[in-house]
Amino acid sequence: MSERGALRVRLDRLVREVAKFGAVGGAGLLVNLLVFNLVRHTTELPVVRASILATVVAIAFNYVGFRYFTYRDRDKSRRTKELTLFLLFSVVGLVIENGVLYAATYGFGWDTPLQSNVFKFLGTGIATLFRFWSYRTWVFRTLPAEDAGTSGESFLASDVEGQLPAPGHVAR
Repeated sequence: MSERGALRVRLDRLVREVAKFGAVGGAGLLVNLLVFNLVRHTTELPVVRASILATVVAIAFNYVGFRYFTYRDRDKSRRTKELTLFLLFSVVGLVIENGVLYAATYGFGWDTPLQSNVFKFLGTGIATLFRFWSYRTWVFRTLPAEDAGTSGESFLASDVEGQLPAPGHVAR
């Protein structure tokens, strides 16, 4: 395969990954904002505490979506480590997201429901950039080429390179 063709394949895979991440993340954003507004309008919790609660609910929702949809073809052999890293990076994202809201609410006094939603959304966007990078780099790691035998993409990639699996090779 030419260098240009290989680049095209990698770019196509990245576009698909970003689209799947965006689909799960978009649904998670809706969960986050719905829980945030529900808690904000039905309880007396302060705005940042309501946001933290909503973010925790969204983190749980997103893990399921990322593990079983976006990154379902990634390494599943170290679930405990994966979940630990996911939670660690999610907490960093939670701090980023709610730090923006905290600064707007307590630093600038912007505390109307509209302002709270705008800054929650802005903080979520900034945190999402961090989460995308950290999840794909550290949490949902790709399988080594020889272990990816069950995915059609890995078979096609090895076939394109002119290397067929060795006789007797069993895909895991």
